[in-house]
Amino acid sequence: METWFIGSLVLLAAVILFRDKLYSEWHAARSDWRGWLKRMWKEWGEPFLIAALIAILIRTFILGPYKIPTGSMRPTLLEGDRIFVDKITYRFRPPRRGEIVVFKYPVEPKKDFVKRLVAFGGEEIEIRDGSVFVNGERLDNLPQIASHYYYNRSDWAYAQEGQKIKVPPSTFFVLGDNSAQSSDSRNWGFVPKAYLIGRAFLIWWPLDRIGIVL
Repeated sequence: METWFIGSLVLLAAVILFRDKLYSEWHAARSDWRGWLKRMWKEWGEPFLIAALIAILIRTFILGPYKIPTGSMRPTLLEGDRIFVDKITYRFRPPRRGEIVVFKYPVEPKKDFVKRLVAFGGEEIEIRDGSVFVNGERLDNLPQIASHYYYNRSDWAYAQEGQKIKVPPSTFFVLGDNSAQSSDSRNWGFVPKAYLIGRAFLIWWPLDRIGIVL
């Protein structure tokens, strides 16, 4: 109700402010509606259509908005954070370990998930004493991974203590930074390469959290 009321006030204010222009356009339309329509298309229709097509192309192939729905990536990403997803970089180079990626949820591909990439196809991964080991070496050289504690889960398929997991070819193993409250590859398995959407790179809302995603 409040939204409808505010919208009505805005519309009324616009009519009052531009009443002379509106009257002029109404008179022109009644005098020569074909010419008026042609002019309106040139002045408004074409620019709007071109702008809409450019926006669709950018969102589809270059840059996409995404809202963080859960706390699985705390403290890096918080619930309600709005980020931009870079969809073009991975067309020119492969993903890198430690990057935060957005992908189609393998169990339900209509949903998008955001996690941190920790292992690639062909690698062997193990979670031991809170740390991630890849091919037997602890990932101490990547602070964005080493700074988090990762939990083993005896009730999940790929996170049991002492379990070494071979990542299948053309897939990724991903983990949430908030390991205690993250549904990730420890639970549902691997992310097919074809399901990768892009790289999370910028928080743009709220204003006090604007910054590059690391």
